[in-house]
Amino acid sequence: MWFRRDLRVGDLPALLAAGGDGNEVVPVFVVDPMFAASGAPRLAYLHDVLTALDSSIRERSGAPLLIAHGDPVTVIPALAARLDVGSVFVSRDYSPYGRRRDAAIVAALRADGRSLQGVGSPYAVDPGGVLKGDGTPYKVFTPFSKVWRRVGWAAPHDDPDDIRWTPASVIADLTEPLFERPDPGIDLPAAGEAAAHQRLGAFLEFASAADGTMRSGVEAYNDVRDRPALAGTSQLSPDLKWGTIHPRTVLSDLDLSGAKDDGPMVFSSELAWRDFYADVLFTQPHTAWKNLNPKYDAMQVDTGAAARLKFDRWCVGQTGFGIVDAGMRQLAATGWMHNRVRMIVASFLVKDLHLPWQWGAQWFMQHLIDGDIASNNHGWQWTAGTGTDASPYFRVFNPSTQENRYDPRGEYVGHWASDPPEQMVDHGTERDEALRRLKAMNSALK
Repeated sequence: MWFRRDLRVGDLPALLAAGGDGNEVVPVFVVDPMFAASGAPRLAYLHDVLTALDSSIRERSGAPLLIAHGDPVTVIPALAARLDVGSVFVSRDYSPYGRRRDAAIVAALRADGRSLQGVGSPYAVDPGGVLKGDGTPYKVFTPFSKVWRRVGWAAPHDDPDDIRWTPASVIADLTEPLFERPDPGIDLPAAGEAAAHQRLGAFLEFASAADGTMRSGVEAYNDVRDRPALAGTSQLSPDLKWGTIHPRTVLSDLDLSGAKDDGPMVFSSELAWRDFYADVLFTQPHTAWKNLNPKYDAMQVDTGAAARLKFDRWCVGQTGFGIVDAGMRQLAATGWMHNRVRMIVASFLVKDLHLPWQWGAQWFMQHLIDGDIASNNHGWQWTAGTGTDASPYFRVFNPSTQENRYDPRGEYVGHWASDPPEQMVDHGTERDEALRRLKAMNSALK
């Protein structure tokens, strides 16, 4: 069983399949050189997740998670040959890199008489599983989400209590030390499967609301999810990123019988957005770093030395706009940022500073512990106006208006950015400039 973005033991179809018919299972994780591109917070969090997974496997089997280092294309076939296993089981990976890697591994294993068996995925509905009547993928979220609900998802799977794990003596001389945990420079949340279930439980707990009623976090979700000063979100995004909990497990605990604006329904739509963006990346892999709408390739963006200086101020939260600076400082201090604020800071980078959305997306991927290429980069394209379901380019967030609306008491900004510098740009002027560039692009394309 090769663990990848499914770093748990419970509700894991690939593990159940690997241990089917009484087969003995070797648990493996490969430290890919590609991980070096991740920032210290995400690598440190991954280290903590793997440590928790290793402990969970040891509790069940007495044997460790086998750690190997190197390119999986060579490491996995070599391990399979060394251990003389017939099949390598995985949760399917639909990312562009994952598909290329797995195709190469399939070929290498097949040449040796072995196989790679993909079972399940990190999504409620696998990419490619939601299609129009003519068999083509959806390009707009709302119709996708309606079919997504009709297609549905399996119930959580049983815990693997009867798995026969390979004894420690067999793999003791094969496993390598886990990579050294980098200093993230921040306090990270508790990691692992148990922590994920604790977070979900807390989100589902009932508490006394301001109006005197008893409501759970998820029931109040639609009312408070856009207020960054409040604990109104699930905090499950890192767990979903690393697969310490599966979205079907979350969905199974939601009451989805209510109106579309009920908290559980709105929260489930966020999980649908996650599946939608994975579907878009699966069907159009070039959109990881390129505009989904190619006409925006002609949009004028700034990339020179002056642009880099502006970018540097945005990165460290020194723009002078309170909610923008608060969001960037929250990211630096926690490895996470409230979703509403992610949209605000993204709009500021693209529409006020006129910088490429790819710069911001890359910065997020280096600092977010929940950094997911599909959700992150397509979310950036939504704000930039270049992607699926995109916010029109002419819709420019006013950071001051957003702050007044979503942080009316100044609690969020006061906590993270109580000392804003002078505003680096005039929003009205830059909004006009963004619209001028849009008009110029459209004129040039006629």
